[in-house]
Amino acid sequence: MKLTPHDIAKMLDHSTLQPYLTQEDVRTGCEVALKYDTASVCARPGDMKLVAQMLKGSDVHVCTVIGFPHGNHLPEIKLAEAKAALDDGCVELDMVINIGRLIAGDDRYVQNEIRAICELAHSRDAKVKVILETCYLNDDQKVRACKLAAGAGADWVKTSTGYGSAGCKVEDVRLMRKSVPPACQVKGSGGIRDLDTVLAVRAAGATRCGVSATEKIMAEAEKRNAEGTLCEAPTDAKETDASCAY
Repeated sequence: MKLTPHDIAKMLDHSTLQPYLTQEDVRTGCEVALKYDTASVCARPGDMKLVAQMLKGSDVHVCTVIGFPHGNHLPEIKLAEAKAALDDGCVELDMVINIGRLIAGDDRYVQNEIRAICELAHSRDAKVKVILETCYLNDDQKVRACKLAAGAGADWVKTSTGYGSAGCKVEDVRLMRKSVPPACQVKGSGGIRDLDTVLAVRAAGATRCGVSATEKIMAEAEKRNAEGTLCEAPTDAKETDASCAY
């Protein structure tokens, strides 16, 4: 099926999470997101006021990370971090689960923590993406984490922080899509640097991708659109074939 560059842009959460970024770098990131009308800018918690100001009046959402990147903050600290972000204008929260607790089988702890963030966010008309950090989990743990997150009210389950030992894998996106109900979406993140990967994770069931290579991806999308070759990837493909049959 034929796509437009805007279809791709609205899958992208433009990431400005690197620890060395300056405020000017964050401003530049917001300008990139506004240029292409991406889904969001996902920035560090301390940047929320700046990002909210930059994106005011646009359709680009203000997003931040909670308990990032390791997920081992105390639940009350994650909750306080989420509240501060919401107060500063954030409307999407990407929270990291307590990975060690999940691996140890402490499902109640993991789900209660997710539920508290979701209840707070939803009371403020905000959304929550739950980061599993799939590189540290086996398939059974990934499925369990997905079910816990969906049961706690998550709006998305997300593969990775981008700071683990590996990032997004198409097979993980596919497994996660099968493990949550239709109302819960899937986000791929970590190592997504080109259009082919975006199309592959889209075909596997993702509706969002966390990326910092937005300009490169959008340049590829615009080029293929001009050539008439911007289209959906096969749903069972690991890589995208850049040709369309109309």
